[in-house]
Amino acid sequence: MVSQALQRNSHHLKQENFQHPDVVHVTRSKNMKLTTTRVNDYLGLTPTAPTGLLHETDMGSGVIIGIVDSGVWPDSPSFNDNGLGPIPRRWKGRCVSGKGFKASSCNRKLIGATYYSKGLKKMYNGKLNITEKDEVMSPLDKVGHGTHCATTAAGSFVQDANYLGLAKGTARGTAPKARIASYKVCWNNIKCFTPDIIKAMDHAIRDGVDVLSLSVGDEIPLAFEVDRDDFSIAAFHAVMKGVPVVAAGGNDGPDSQTISNIAPWIITVAATTMDREFFTPITLGNNITLLGQEGVYTGKEVGFSEILYFDDLTKEDFKAGIAKGKILFSFIRGTLAENFGVVMQKVGAVGLIIAIKPTDTVVTAKADIPVAYVDYELGMDILLYMQTTKKPIAKISPTKTFVGKPSATKVAGFSSRGPNTISPAILKPDIAAPGSGILAAMPSWSGYEFLSGTSMATPIVAGIVALVKQNHPDWSPAAIRSALVTTALQTDPSGEPISAEGSPRKLADPFDYGGGVVNPVKVADPGLVYDMGENEYVHYLCSAGYNNTSISKLLGKIYTCPSPSPSMLDVNLPSITIPYLSKEITVTRTVTNVGPVGSVYKAVIQQPQGINLQVSPETLEFSSNTTNKLTFTVKVSTAHRANTDYHFGSLSWIDNGGHSVRIPLSVRTRLLHYKI
Repeated sequence: MVSQALQRNSHHLKQENFQHPDVVHVTRSKNMKLTTTRVNDYLGLTPTAPTGLLHETDMGSGVIIGIVDSGVWPDSPSFNDNGLGPIPRRWKGRCVSGKGFKASSCNRKLIGATYYSKGLKKMYNGKLNITEKDEVMSPLDKVGHGTHCATTAAGSFVQDANYLGLAKGTARGTAPKARIASYKVCWNNIKCFTPDIIKAMDHAIRDGVDVLSLSVGDEIPLAFEVDRDDFSIAAFHAVMKGVPVVAAGGNDGPDSQTISNIAPWIITVAATTMDREFFTPITLGNNITLLGQEGVYTGKEVGFSEILYFDDLTKEDFKAGIAKGKILFSFIRGTLAENFGVVMQKVGAVGLIIAIKPTDTVVTAKADIPVAYVDYELGMDILLYMQTTKKPIAKISPTKTFVGKPSATKVAGFSSRGPNTISPAILKPDIAAPGSGILAAMPSWSGYEFLSGTSMATPIVAGIVALVKQNHPDWSPAAIRSALVTTALQTDPSGEPISAEGSPRKLADPFDYGGGVVNPVKVADPGLVYDMGENEYVHYLCSAGYNNTSISKLLGKIYTCPSPSPSMLDVNLPSITIPYLSKEITVTRTVTNVGPVGSVYKAVIQQPQGINLQVSPETLEFSSNTTNKLTFTVKVSTAHRANTDYHFGSLSWIDNGGHSVRIPLSVRTRLLHYKI
């Protein structure tokens, strides 16, 4: 799927089994008018606020984010180092020269840039002609994906950032003063290869990065974490050295069981929309105006013109020029050809209206005529008007941008969904962030472009993780992941519940967005964390059935799993997921107090439908400095008398100091187990 992204269309950067689960749609949005800072403002990351995470961390000036991707375009103004202090002394990385890239391009913002190609060359048996692939052997980004991700995570402030004079505003990354280290492992019109990714991650850890951001992921069937998934193994070693690994969940939604990067030590990210939409007004001859979505057009208004139904036309009609000066309307039931608008423009059409399933991407037509998108419901309204009118006409107006109400947040249709196919008791994804229509730097004459995908959401979370890491340098990657999950939002800024695009659309559940949408306003002060270290991860591996040899190889020391094997339900995650419930079971969790000494928390349960839960104890008292960890149990039983699908709820620990430590609950009754 990256081959498409690398060809400037969409989707994924592949590597052996790996692909960018990331870019769903690449748009050259010359017609788009929107504010470049919207993502971070939407999340509540305001740089001028006198308090908050940005203020407390000097916008991340002390942290280093490693971007393992397609390289970097150093000439972008988003890599300016204005106002930045010296490079952190612990940094051991370097910038390497190569074709089109000088080591001197690095500065106090872009502090490292290297590339890895041994795996690439080996796969081509030395017969690769890199020039034919429009690539160079250097850290230079010929794709754009790496540059976009890097500046989304930590781009510097750039005033009047725009595309063709539009979308003027101040561009900035989530952690605008954090340092960037770029590791190129993905190549234009080629793939990303596992050996290069692993080597890059290993070097990044050695170099001194604080966070790793990767937009690569596996395909179904997924590789097992220990035996065959080299990426998960490399991520494990990073986490054991205190480096959080943030990875994209994939773009195979809205189908269930499509989530990738499912190891419990990886922070797996889903993508949402935000409170901004683009509407293209379509006015019919009966004076009813419909609002097309997803397509963007800011050219001249196409005045009232006759509408023709595309499906009624023949090749002979087009040859006879029947489409000239007309607006064409069509239902698309599959994938729309990328050059459809260009082809229709060539036959004389002045506009297109296309009824299509929502994709939650921002689409800019390659043609010079407007291409307006509507869903099937509005499409039927147009079709009814056409079939009941002797000479139907319509006009298409330039796109308008709506920010805030009434645009509610939803999990993007392309975002991959759980449950986890390897270990269903491990909830994935962990967290969600905006990933639709994200504006950031690109290696092009335009300077900035819009991309959509879980790989756009990933660097946003990586930037927030970097800020938390600077604020709490002693927190483990698991503690940071816990803080992300337990403080996440289940409603958008207007207070509306977050929905999930699918067939049909529904309220989002943990398999859509994990704990919810990331909440940087609360994440640095979660109150309690569900922490994990080597012992907890080994607990998981033993419960998953990996043998002693595989686990010992991963750990670099001899290890023997206990007998009987521990329960995977007791892995200390900030979630409880029970895929097979037939009789009463007891689940155990341990929380660590990272808030005030003396805090007292009371349990509040939102019961999944038909599921009985009993928490013991119901009150947690952290009475002294020596009592900072407490264990509780949850008894779970079902009232259902037949197999069910998953039902969802939550368990929250609430104190009097404003902390609400919420974890999602997902329970499925299985009176007849399909594994006999």
